[in-house]
Amino acid sequence: MTTPSPTPIQLPAPAPLLTRGGWSAFIVALIVVCAVAPVLNLWVPAGSLFHLSDYAVALLGKIMCYAICALAMDLIWGYTGILSLGHGLFFALGGYVMGMYLMRQIGRDGNYKSDLPDFMVFLDWKELPWHWALSDSFIATLILIVAVPGVIAFVFGYFAFRSRIKGVYFSIITQAMTYAAMLLFFRNETGFGGNNGFTDFKRILGMPLATQNMRMTLFVLTGVTLLGFFLLARWLVRSKFGRVLQAVRDAESRVMFSGYSPLPYKLTIWTISAMMCGVAGALYVPQVGIINPGEMSAANSIEIAVWAAVGGRATLIGPIVGAFIVNGAKSWLTVTAPEFWLYFLGALFIAVTLFLPNGVVGLVKKIKDKTSKKGAAQ
Repeated sequence: MTTPSPTPIQLPAPAPLLTRGGWSAFIVALIVVCAVAPVLNLWVPAGSLFHLSDYAVALLGKIMCYAICALAMDLIWGYTGILSLGHGLFFALGGYVMGMYLMRQIGRDGNYKSDLPDFMVFLDWKELPWHWALSDSFIATLILIVAVPGVIAFVFGYFAFRSRIKGVYFSIITQAMTYAAMLLFFRNETGFGGNNGFTDFKRILGMPLATQNMRMTLFVLTGVTLLGFFLLARWLVRSKFGRVLQAVRDAESRVMFSGYSPLPYKLTIWTISAMMCGVAGALYVPQVGIINPGEMSAANSIEIAVWAAVGGRATLIGPIVGAFIVNGAKSWLTVTAPEFWLYFLGALFIAVTLFLPNGVVGLVKKIKDKTSKKGAAQ
């Protein structure tokens, strides 16, 4: 009697990275960033209704940098269940690496006509400290922008995750780490500009920063980076790696019982998230024109979590939307009613927590589902 051959297991076909509608929206966003915005800013006359002002370009560029941080937060909080209150540190580290390069690009055009940055001349420094050794190389700067936040995140994450620190304890430790770094960078002897940080940038790659063309170039580069990181995040969460991350978020003990070690998964996504924030900080500095230890404040790291919560965790697009909503409201309210801004932010976060646990994107999806059900019933 012959034994019947076992029926091969048919695995489901992998889902596409984006749906047809998703790719259409992505291409539209790419066209807006790379073509529409430059045309409206550079070629449409300033008096026209359709002109995109330099102020709007700078504001949108800054918010897109924040959106990258919110997307990075979604990868660790929304998909892995790790709430970090210290991502402002990685953002600032990337900004400081870029700031060091931009300070070296000033050359002898500073107030003291010295090869050293002005703040070093003022403090009577005779030579650059050792950690400024590669700051005159743009290639080295690009590497350090991701390497510095990545290495620090890897070392911190390795010891934290190996010790199985999680939940509120992990959040508190990340905030303490960021606060300690802020106090360190405030000290003049560290060579990071102390309280004032770095400012008065003049050139990048030998080209002047304070021109309309350069501002638009940085805007386009930031938008393309944001869209690229979105695709990377989408690919990560839809892969086997991403499914394990979500399993760790939902039931870490069961993941361990199934034979998976959560440590390498958590450590990998934590490091990737930190490097994304470092890139965001590096794009932020030449557009805003300053970087100081205030970027490491506890409030800044908490705001990153607020953006993700307002937009909708575990959606990828939600934190990006949340960053635009919150920072757009902030820009408007700090001009019209600056004394009410913090009250608005607190009320918004409480309202989202109580009434919109899935954020704005979750609300839109809920309304869309109800509408489709009504249409099907009719």
